[in-house]
Amino acid sequence: MRLSTKGRYAVMAMADLARHGRERAVSLAEIAARQEISLSYLEQLFARLRRAGLVKSVRGPGGGYRLSSASSEIMVSDIVLAVDEPIRATRCSVQGSPRGCMIGGERCITHDLWAGLGDEIHRYLSSVSLEDVVLKRTRRPAPVDAREEVAA
Repeated sequence: MRLSTKGRYAVMAMADLARHGRERAVSLAEIAARQEISLSYLEQLFARLRRAGLVKSVRGPGGGYRLSSASSEIMVSDIVLAVDEPIRATRCSVQGSPRGCMIGGERCITHDLWAGLGDEIHRYLSSVSLEDVVLKRTRRPAPVDAREEVAA
């Protein structure tokens, strides 16, 4: 399962904004250059981020964008959901629908496995703030071998 380009680029751009926008508004051209993302693509993403209330635009000379809240209050899941469809690992078309992905409408045998994975991904992204990303405080799971040693 992969996060879409929209979600990944939005998080990259918001982290850049959090890092460089503490004292002033940051232009999308600056973010585009630093993160190597198309300016027109960033314009589309920031329109969605603004509608979601995650950023605010500043007009005039020195204009650009600022975070609408402290970076510690903006969760990565909020960013992804603002620009993208909800993250799902199932192939069912409607999240939370009792109707499954099989031709007859039933759920496939692995539906609960993939739904659980999607829930874990969302839970993790909901636990990581933009500040955590900028300060490189994101959690990494322990290697499988290390977890086995702890359990022994």
